[in-house]
Amino acid sequence: MKLLKKIPAVVFILLSVQFYGKTAESEQHCGAAGPQDIIPAPASYEIHDGTFSPGHELKLFVETAGKPCSDAGRNLRQEMISSFREGFGTLPYVISETSGKSDADITVLSGTGGPDSESYLLSVTEDGISIEAPDAAGAFYAMQSIVMMMGMSETGDLRCCTVRDNPRFAYRGLHFDVSRHFRSKEFLMKQMDAMALLKLNRMHLHLTDGAGWRLEIGACPRLTEFAAWRPYRKWSDWWASERHYCEAGTAGAYGGFYTKDDIREILEYAAERHIEVIPEIEMPGHSDEVIAAYPELSCNGRQYGNCDLCPGKEETYVFLETVLEEVMALFPSEYVHIGGDEASKEAWKTCPDCRKRMQEEGLENVDELQSYFIRRMEKFVNAHGKRIIGWDEIMQGGLAPDATVMSWRGSEGGVAAASSGHDVIMTPNGYCYLNYTQDAPFREPVGMGGYLTLEKAYSYEPEEPGMTPEARSRILGIQGNLWAEYLPEDSLAEYMYYPRAFAIAETGWSPAGKKDFRDFRKRAAALLGILEARGYRTFDLENEYGERKESLHPVSHLGRGCVVSYASPYDGKYPASGPGALTDGLLGGWSYGDGRWQGFLTDMDITVDLGETKPVRYIGATFMQIISAWVYLPEKVEISVSDDGKDGTFRTVGTVSRDLSDTLDGLYFKTYDTVCDETCRYIRIRAEKPGRDGAWLFTDEITVN
Repeated sequence: MKLLKKIPAVVFILLSVQFYGKTAESEQHCGAAGPQDIIPAPASYEIHDGTFSPGHELKLFVETAGKPCSDAGRNLRQEMISSFREGFGTLPYVISETSGKSDADITVLSGTGGPDSESYLLSVTEDGISIEAPDAAGAFYAMQSIVMMMGMSETGDLRCCTVRDNPRFAYRGLHFDVSRHFRSKEFLMKQMDAMALLKLNRMHLHLTDGAGWRLEIGACPRLTEFAAWRPYRKWSDWWASERHYCEAGTAGAYGGFYTKDDIREILEYAAERHIEVIPEIEMPGHSDEVIAAYPELSCNGRQYGNCDLCPGKEETYVFLETVLEEVMALFPSEYVHIGGDEASKEAWKTCPDCRKRMQEEGLENVDELQSYFIRRMEKFVNAHGKRIIGWDEIMQGGLAPDATVMSWRGSEGGVAAASSGHDVIMTPNGYCYLNYTQDAPFREPVGMGGYLTLEKAYSYEPEEPGMTPEARSRILGIQGNLWAEYLPEDSLAEYMYYPRAFAIAETGWSPAGKKDFRDFRKRAAALLGILEARGYRTFDLENEYGERKESLHPVSHLGRGCVVSYASPYDGKYPASGPGALTDGLLGGWSYGDGRWQGFLTDMDITVDLGETKPVRYIGATFMQIISAWVYLPEKVEISVSDDGKDGTFRTVGTVSRDLSDTLDGLYFKTYDTVCDETCRYIRIRAEKPGRDGAWLFTDEITVN
């Protein structure tokens, strides 16, 4: 199989299909492929007898609104054929324009009218291919279907078929965190090629965050002279340091930013692929880098130690409006994303400027102060003819009137926003966070602590049960997010996107209620072969290890089903199945968020009642460590037993201390256990939490034998 170093244009892919493999489905049709092979699955299709076999030269005819030579027609024709010519000398086929419809192998009729600009009608016969679409977007997506069908074909032949296709959701996006680790414009363009193939139409650029500012702002030069650079390449090393920034010319400085010319080039490339680029300027939290450059925008005026902008100072709004004016002049997108997530608000509680602002505006608490801030920024953005998107925390204290909510902390915030009449983009972390580990962590790059397989990503349904028709109409679509804290290399980012971005694409485009994971997995494996051949690094789906083996089958032991009492409560955010979770016989998987691991923000102190006195030979509890998610092993676990369960009657039968460093990246499990020779009814497990603010303990089962 010939390896191509990058994805060029649409027709480059179309004409180089002879290098690609085939799916099991296409084998049944003598090497020809059809619409049943592609991702995302079309809305509907029919397979007919026969195949279309392209010759050495393919002739293209494009007509727009009945005008073969219109400007729109020329632009569409250019979209379909221009950039493939970079590799013209290596191709076995030639594509050329023809002025006669009867001579064409591929006929495109655009501007046919219709309510959905991205819809299309595709017909493949033994004599050629025809496309009809309301406008250029639909014609473009029809070409992507042809590209993928031919890519799935052993011979390049297509099954004769009729495809009627349109997207389920208008918004189908991928998120790119270029703050934590800067990505070149070439990297973004390469991902746009894959996005176009998948019919994804929104690129969300997370341009600013504490790790670095990535966009040229002429009026605020310190953002790129200083706040775009740090003395550590890896975010994790910088995070473990003093978290300072450095001047652009400092020896060893890491960082970078996009000039306005870079952005114009990115936007032009995106427009050719019908992708809208949405800029995110994070506020009021995650703004360490802004404050480092302009300390006067913090509550206390200090350069370091602050992550929230001061909403009490008028200077903050002057700065943000200045920045947003340049952003909005540069990006033609309907939306500007303003972040709004994870603001600590602690400094606001004692800041004189914030207290004065709250008094003047009649605000009762800092949540309402954040709402004031968001509403004010929305009013400014709306005055420039654009709308805001914010993470679901912007709902705190009252949601701005026209704000669109990006729901990431589960789906609850999105459901609430949609039910109250706000537009919503669903991106719940449990299903759409592509930075979560996608396979057994011991085989994977260091992740953020979550576990998201292709199957789970594919299972997500954006329209939650019980939503009203009006609320459902407010769901604009879905987005896959990739946070880059632990992904310094471009190749690692690609590895995390693919194939789970395929699942995001199919959920966003294909009709509801028709998912079949076994079929999707076959198609995904074939599409991975295409991307790999074009120089993408992808996950090895064929050799997927899968879930933690211990979690696949219930375990039986003396404590199973026994009552557990808590001297210190588990945290409500991670209750697992509740009070019986630690004796339900179900061991946890790779993720603390899988509903089986019970979480504690305090020392754990629990007692298991066996119901009657029994001989006990073994007691154990397994804990996990993922320091990137602030999950740590206990410093020490004390195991004791009692006949009557009263204070003062417990006798210690084992004490186990940590023997693993609390600075190691990755996922680790340790069973704190003891072998004993006891007869007892009550078993007490006390686990001592590390002395770190915000550290978690997680355990999944108290095993007794």
